[in-house]
Amino acid sequence: MNLNEEVELLKGVPILAKIEPAKLKLLAFTSERVNYTEGQEVCHQGDPGDAMYVILGGVADVLIDTPTGQIQVAEMKKNDFLGEIAILCDVPRTATIKAREPLNTLKISKDTFYRMVGEFPTMAIEIMRELAHRVEDTNKKLREATANNKAA
Repeated sequence: MNLNEEVELLKGVPILAKIEPAKLKLLAFTSERVNYTEGQEVCHQGDPGDAMYVILGGVADVLIDTPTGQIQVAEMKKNDFLGEIAILCDVPRTATIKAREPLNTLKISKDTFYRMVGEFPTMAIEIMRELAHRVEDTNKKLREATANNKAA
């Protein structure tokens, strides 16, 4: 895939959609294209976070370690991003991400991520919106789990 094709893919990612093409080209050029095979981990819960990822193709499972083993809490697909919490909060990875099928990603380093967010406030707003949606989804699942436990 050439640089212009990568820019076209990046235009479809909601957090990057409002960034001008020249800047997307720079992002594509300065970031690393990483492919994963089915079952391969993108990142592991507890590891340090040094980058975020944009999924350019494929599907990945979001897995959380529990005392009884890993459970899947979400799935990520084309145009989704992951790994931002570890670099935003300077905490270890909060989940394991595993490719469910062949996965194509753009790995954006922590420095590049911060530079992009600083230069493009709309990117920061889109990231906040997505994080808020994720928190609401988690809260909904917790409410449902609590209601199911009370009913049992």
